[in-house]
Amino acid sequence: MSYYDLSGRVVVITGSTGGLGSAIAKSLHYKGAKLALLDLDIQAASAQAKTFGGSDIAEAWEVDVCSFESLETAMAAAAKHFGRIDVVIANAGIEIVAPMATLSPKSFDSLIDINLNGVWRTFKTGLPYVQQQKGYLMAISSMAAFVHSPLQSAYTASKAGVWAMCDSIRLELKHLGVGVGSVHPTFFKTPMVDQMHADPAARKLWGGNEGGLWKMVTIDAVVDGIIQGIEQRKDMIVVPRQNLPIANAPGMFRKIIEKLGFKQHDVVEAIALSDMSNKH
Repeated sequence: MSYYDLSGRVVVITGSTGGLGSAIAKSLHYKGAKLALLDLDIQAASAQAKTFGGSDIAEAWEVDVCSFESLETAMAAAAKHFGRIDVVIANAGIEIVAPMATLSPKSFDSLIDINLNGVWRTFKTGLPYVQQQKGYLMAISSMAAFVHSPLQSAYTASKAGVWAMCDSIRLELKHLGVGVGSVHPTFFKTPMVDQMHADPAARKLWGGNEGGLWKMVTIDAVVDGIIQGIEQRKDMIVVPRQNLPIANAPGMFRKIIEKLGFKQHDVVEAIALSDMSNKH
């Protein structure tokens, strides 16, 4: 696969001021990318943009990933400001650790709306611009897509949904030259994980992520995997790599099924037929 040089590319990141978003932005800046920083906290995002230099290098927009209109407006503004959008990273997300018996329906709905629906909205609003550049869409999922922990029904459902959604969308966009990838890291240190460690229930489940199956990796390792994933336009990025067998197991026959069951010309024709008969 050819190298996808990030220098001069315009990259949109949602949740840009969070622990992972900030680290991704710094690494992309080092690679020479221009950054459209989308976050609910516009003051923090604006301050973040200033650390990278002038507005020709980085600019911030206020975005709520639960609002399609908010994302649509920001994507249009970013594309106008920079003249293009090459890569969109759907990074915004939250976590809840609670059993179903006590988790409120409102909390469940909120997490799904941010973690899953928010990715769809981000991809949907970014696609018209990314398609023009034959670019790349990336979603931050988790190893929770494959390893389904107790007290995380909402979180694991959202991350498994993101993985499945990326697989489906990739098939739809392949003929347009647009790549789609999902990122599946294990635990790594961020403010969100620090909050989780302050929860006695979470510490009981994962032992503070100090060793064994749940041992944390560094955020640098995760960011390195993400950057390499973009540069290689990968379908799936797993960090650390020793978790690949776990991640590959659920989709072991996916490529075979896709090849045998979904011919490219049939997918393209089905899209055309859908466009003619339905406007969802």
